[in-house]
Amino acid sequence: MTTNVRDYIKEVTANDQINAELYDKYNVKRGLRNADGSGVLVGLTCVGEVHGYITNEEERIAIDGKLFYRGIDVEEIVAAAIKEKRFAFEETAYLLLFGKLPTQERLNKFTAFLGKNRKLPRYFRKDSIMSAPSHDIMNKLSRSILTLYSYDENPEDHSPENVLKQCIELIARFPTIVAYAYFAKKYYFDNQSLVIHRPLAEMSTAENFLALIRPDQKFTRLEAEILDLLLVLHAEHGGGNNSTFTVHTVSSADTDTYSAIAAGIGSLKGYKHGGANVKVMGMMNDLKQNVKKWDDEVEVEAYLEKILKGQAFDSAGLIYGQGHAVYTKSDPRAVLLRDKASVLAVEKGLMDEFNLYRLIETLAPTVFKRVKESDKDICTNVDFYSGFVYKMLNIPSELYTPIFAVSRVVGWCAHRLEEIVCGNRIIRPAYKCVHKHEAYAALSER
Repeated sequence: MTTNVRDYIKEVTANDQINAELYDKYNVKRGLRNADGSGVLVGLTCVGEVHGYITNEEERIAIDGKLFYRGIDVEEIVAAAIKEKRFAFEETAYLLLFGKLPTQERLNKFTAFLGKNRKLPRYFRKDSIMSAPSHDIMNKLSRSILTLYSYDENPEDHSPENVLKQCIELIARFPTIVAYAYFAKKYYFDNQSLVIHRPLAEMSTAENFLALIRPDQKFTRLEAEILDLLLVLHAEHGGGNNSTFTVHTVSSADTDTYSAIAAGIGSLKGYKHGGANVKVMGMMNDLKQNVKKWDDEVEVEAYLEKILKGQAFDSAGLIYGQGHAVYTKSDPRAVLLRDKASVLAVEKGLMDEFNLYRLIETLAPTVFKRVKESDKDICTNVDFYSGFVYKMLNIPSELYTPIFAVSRVVGWCAHRLEEIVCGNRIIRPAYKCVHKHEAYAALSER
C-alpha cells in the first residue's frame, strides 16, 4: 500500500498542539523573548550592538535606533565613506573581523587579499554550480559552501588562525557563488542565455558584484555606492538575530566553519528574517495595483488597514517592513538607506514610487496602533527600503536575500571567531515536555 502524507497530517498537527496557557504557567520565554518583547540575555559579544530603547524603572522608553560595529556608530562609517568618496564595505569587514579600524596600508592589503580570493577552486563552477543548478539561489549558496569543505586541505582545524583564513576566503567567494548560481538558474530554469564573467580583483566588492551579474558589466558610480551602502548596513546586527545566533549555536558544538556558515544561510533565507525584503516587494506590488492614487493619504491608509486585518495581500495581517524586535522610534539602517534611495529615485525617475514608500512609513505606526489596539512603538525597518533600492538598481528579486548573505557573512564570521575564542560551552537551552506519560501498548493491542 502506498503511503500518502495526507492520511497522516491530521494526526501530526493534532499531536503537536500545545496549550498556550502552559507557556505562561511554566514562564516559557517563547522565541527567547521576555514578556515585554525584549530578547532574553543569553550571551555577551564585542562585535556589534543594536540599541533601540532604554529602560527606566522597568519601563521601556523608545529612542532613536543606533547600530554600532565594534563600538563605532555605523552612521560615522557611512558618513566618512561619503565624505571621502570611497567604498566602505571592505573597511567594515576588516573592523568586524579584527576588532579595530585598519590603517590605509592594512586596508589595501586586506582588500587585495579579498580580490585575490574571489576566484573559485578549479572546476568548482562547472562541477558544483552548473552541474547541479537550483531554483533557489540561497539553497544553492548553502550547498556550495558545504561543498567547499571538500576543497579545503584542513577543514577540521578549528584554531582561530585557520578559521580566520577560511572566513576571509568565504567572504571573498560569496559574491562569485551567488552570481554564478543566479546565471545557472536563469539558463537551466528560465531558458535564458548563459553569461559568465570572471571576478575582478581590482574592484570593490560592490563594483565586482554588479559587474558579475550584468551581461554588459556596466554600472554607474552611484549604483555601486548604494550597493556598497547596503552591504555595510547588512554586515552585522548583534549576536541575537536569528542567523547569527544560529552560527553561534552551531559553532558552540565544535563543528567546522562551512557547516556553521551554511546553517546561517538557512536561517537568513526565511521570510521572517533575510527574506522579508521579498515579502515587502510583493506587498508593495499588491498595494500599487489596488490603490489608484498613490498620494491619497485616505486611500493608502484604508488599504494598510485592510492588510493589517488580513483582508489584503497574503492575509497574514502584517505590514511587511514595519516594526523590529529591538528598534522602536527608528531603524538607523532604514534612515541611511532612505536618504540614498531618494537620490537614486531622482536619477531613475521613480520619485512617485519613492513618495509612496515615504507615505506608508508615515502612516503605518498610526494605523497599526488603531487596528491592533496596541501602544507598541513600531518603525520602518531596513527591509522596507532595501527591496525598492534593489529594484532601482535593476537587480532581480531572486538576488535580494543572497545579497544580504554576501554582506552578513562578515558578521557571521566575526561571531564564529568570537565563539571559538571565548565561548567554551555548547549552547543548550531547555525545553519542558508537557506530554503526559503513557504505558507502552503492544503492537497487537493498538
